[in-house]
Amino acid sequence: MARDSVLTRVATGAAVGGAIGGAVGAVYGTYDAIRYKVPGALKIRHIGQTTLGSAAVFSLFLAAGSLIRSH
Repeated sequence: MARDSVLTRVATGAAVGGAIGGAVGAVYGTYDAIRYKVPGALKIRHIGQTTLGSAAVFSLFLAAGSLIRSH
């Protein structure tokens, strides 16, 4: 059985991290926007920024964890 390459494992970790981080960021961003009563169209911007920021950070950490575990 062929083993996955390190690059494939890191890319998979980053993709899974981005998906999970995006989902958590969207939920938290929505909660945060409602909690602080963000007005009108700024809610969309706030939720989007929270979603992308959370996805990027979680993706980075999961990719790094996958890199460490693949060695």
